[in-house]
This record gives sequence, C-alpha cells and structure tokens, in this order.
Amino acid sequence: MIAGLLIVAAVLGGDMINVRRSGDRGHSKETWLISHHSFSFGEYHDPAHMGFRTLRVINDDRIAPEGGFGTHPHRDMEILTYVLDGSLEHQDTIGNSSKIRPGELQLMSAGKGIQHSEFNPSESESVHLLQIWIQPAKKSLSPSYQQKSFPERDRKNSFKLVASPEGREESMVIHQDAEVYLASFDEGSDIAWPLKSGRGAWIQVTRGEITISGIRLQAGDGVSIEKEKELKIHADSNAEFLLFDLR
Repeated sequence: MIAGLLIVAAVLGGDMINVRRSGDRGHSKETWLISHHSFSFGEYHDPAHMGFRTLRVINDDRIAPEGGFGTHPHRDMEILTYVLDGSLEHQDTIGNSSKIRPGELQLMSAGKGIQHSEFNPSESESVHLLQIWIQPAKKSLSPSYQQKSFPERDRKNSFKLVASPEGREESMVIHQDAEVYLASFDEGSDIAWPLKSGRGAWIQVTRGEITISGIRLQAGDGVSIEKEKELKIHADSNAEFLLFDLR
C-alpha cells in the first residue's frame, strides 16, 4: 500500500492494474461542497496520484442546494462534466448558458482562456457530478463548448462513445488522442474490451459494482490498466462506468 494506492499485479504476462479505492481519495469540504479527488487537486497534493497519462483530474463533487462555483478562469484543459443526479447551471464568457441534467455531458475546451461559473439551481436537492480534466494535445486553442445527451437506452449493455478526437459516432470533439466511453451493463453481464498496443485505460465506476481481473470495484473506485490486450469485465450488479482509452 503506497499512499492509499492499491497496486495489484495481474499475473497474466506481468501486466499491471492500479486500483484507486473510493475511500482512499483526497477529500475536501466546504459549507456548500463535498469533493473527492482521484488525483491531486487544489490543496490536496500527493505525488503518487498526479493523474494517469493525459487524464489529470477526476473530482467527484456534491454541491448543496443553491451552492456553486463562482466565475473563475481556466486555460489549456479539456474539461468534461457528467451529472449523475440533480442539475447544474453553466455560464461562460464565450456566450454559453445551459443546464446540465443526468445523462448529459458537457465538454468545455478552455484553450487560450475562458471563464465560467457552475451553480446548483435547486432550493432543496443537491447535485452530484464528476468533473474530469484531460490535457489537450496543443496549447492556446480557441475556447469552445459542447453539450450532448446520452440516454441510458443508447448505451444499455454497450459502450457509448461520448468524446473522441474526430467526433466519431456523433461524439463530442476532444483535442487529445483520447476516447471517452459511457457504459451501462445489466447484472451478470460479461464484457470484453480490446486495448491497443501502447495505450492505457482508466475505468471510473459511477454506479453499482464490477469485477476486472478478479478485482471487485464499486461506485467511486477507479482503476488504471496498461499492457493488457483485452479487459475482461463482469457486472456484479446493474452498473455504470466511464472508460478512458488514452495514448
């Protein structure tokens, strides 16, 4: 055990699987925000958890009713927001104003500079979301904004591509050699995912429980996989997860 990182050697071919347990993540709390950090972020710093390949941030946030992030700047980062429960209002300095609901993803390319705010408009319900940062392949791009709905029916027992460099399969365009998938599988499903040579995968469980190479994962857990030719995943319950396929 190294600073909360459980390292499990998958015996096949000496491959390596690194598990990041939900309870071992960094934690911060404000009167209006409870946040868990898979990687170093803000005042939470751990040299053992600085990201995975180009994946830099996964924050699991719960924002209290009528709470939120005031207007603040970003630059040179691809920022994905996925709402699990509740809704989130977004405004930015390139003219976008929207509400993000469960099953929807937002991709904001900060580029050479953008400011935005995020707010929970509900008077009684908290909002639960993941905010994900991926480093872009190039700096100082023109900032841009995308938002799309990915209903569960369109990803039931399958991998739904939600972001890719080319915008393939009606996914959002991300400025990095990265593909992001959202998957929902029924209990008992066995899933195979091929991993190309030289690439790595990060899986973040959002609901339910899955098993990868004999390692059981639950909501909030994350895992990185490298040097595997194929991931074998079993859904121990009805489960949802994000899969990042990264150079």
